[in-house]
Amino acid sequence: MSHEIARKSNAIVMNELDHVATALKDMKVGEEVRFHVGAEVREVRLSEAVAFGHKFAIVSIEAGEEVRKYGEVIGRSTEAIEEGSHVHVHNIEGIRGRGDQADKEEAN
Repeated sequence: MSHEIARKSNAIVMNELDHVATALKDMKVGEEVRFHVGAEVREVRLSEAVAFGHKFAIVSIEAGEEVRKYGEVIGRSTEAIEEGSHVHVHNIEGIRGRGDQADKEEAN
């Protein structure tokens, strides 16, 4: 599958299932970010600064929800994350290869 960066986009979404986009430049609080989700052009206003290569939420994410990038689960939110917020280690935790998380899943 080919991923082209569309004109006038300043972020990229890799898969239509994704909860996050990746910044293609350093971006400031309040900036309108334009990106494509499939054929649809969308915009989000940033509530936090986002550095080049970092992620931001393109939808609201509930606390404890699995977070997707590349169409795959990349972690779980540790708190509610509003659309336009920076998504990083301060509000998402990895869940792969964590025995403590596997034990919790088995208990449920």
